[in-house]
Amino acid sequence: MHQTRRDLPVSIPVAQESAVLARLSLLDRLLPLWILLAMATGLLLGYLVPGLQARLSSLQVGHTSWPIALGLLLMMYPVLAKVRYGDLGQVARDRRLLSLALGLVWGLGPLLMFCLAWLFLPDQAAFRTGLILIGIAPCIAMVLIWIDLAQGNREAAALLVAINSILQVLLYALLGTFYLKILPGWLGLDRQSIQFSLWDIARAVLIFLGIPLLAGFLTRQLAVRVKGLRWYETRFLPRIGPLALYGLLFTIVVMFALQGQAIISDPVQVIRVAIPLLLYFVLMWSVAFVVGQRNGLDYERTSALAFTAAGNNFELAIAVSISVWGVSSQQALAGVIGPLIEVPVLVALVYVSLALRSQFNQA
Repeated sequence: MHQTRRDLPVSIPVAQESAVLARLSLLDRLLPLWILLAMATGLLLGYLVPGLQARLSSLQVGHTSWPIALGLLLMMYPVLAKVRYGDLGQVARDRRLLSLALGLVWGLGPLLMFCLAWLFLPDQAAFRTGLILIGIAPCIAMVLIWIDLAQGNREAAALLVAINSILQVLLYALLGTFYLKILPGWLGLDRQSIQFSLWDIARAVLIFLGIPLLAGFLTRQLAVRVKGLRWYETRFLPRIGPLALYGLLFTIVVMFALQGQAIISDPVQVIRVAIPLLLYFVLMWSVAFVVGQRNGLDYERTSALAFTAAGNNFELAIAVSISVWGVSSQQALAGVIGPLIEVPVLVALVYVSLALRSQFNQA
């Protein structure tokens, strides 16, 4: 998708730091433009084309939208095919990175979203619940794209995503009960009762992560064995790289087409939900970036930590909301508003991350 971090010098002088972005392909450098166009296209299609939302909604099994699943699989496969799986053991021994990631993702993240949801939406129980469901679901899909674009450590990203996927199956229902029912009760706030389906959570993880992870692993093992590592790194990966961007754009169009009319018809509520989301993404990324740097992590691991902490699994939050309250619920709408804010914010943070790389090179 772009020139990898291994193609860059180990130490880049500050005077050459601006050249980092120039190393990105034209496709990647204009990523914000493509994403804005995809968002606008999805919103307009959902608003202008009669019956489109019903047709898209019919293309699902249970609560899994197959168009969205297809886009996510297409998006994640090239990134996971780039991962050097032989290096995962070394990353797994990095206890400092793992402990920081677990503390930020499963400790700070849900608590921060809970506080922001109650601070900005005290009178909107449905939207507030939707935000909390987002906050307890760490990202297992798009985060790989942001880390790849920021030239972070892919092996660390893959391991953190795998760990978060397992913990998501085990902890999502428990955290949902705690932040929607138990903690509000302790604080004298309104409580929300909700029943979680562990199978829905596990199925989302298996589809959105398991399939592309297995495909990426098998592709690398078989292609390297047959054609060699040099051919795989220099010929095959550059060819499949753009598929990740195409999958990302397709996913964005479909997601926004599903809720385009609701978003456009009630902009005030969208803004109210957008503000805590914006603060969440910026705060989580900034705190994680500073924590990584202060704890002596290099740039590649720090950027992987920051984007892992900031990203969320909107697909799972939306699936749970639809299963409990329906596809047209405000809880589900909050889930769709999530990527409307996350995508442009994290794209901007990719550029911020690359600009901050010189601080590590000077160290």
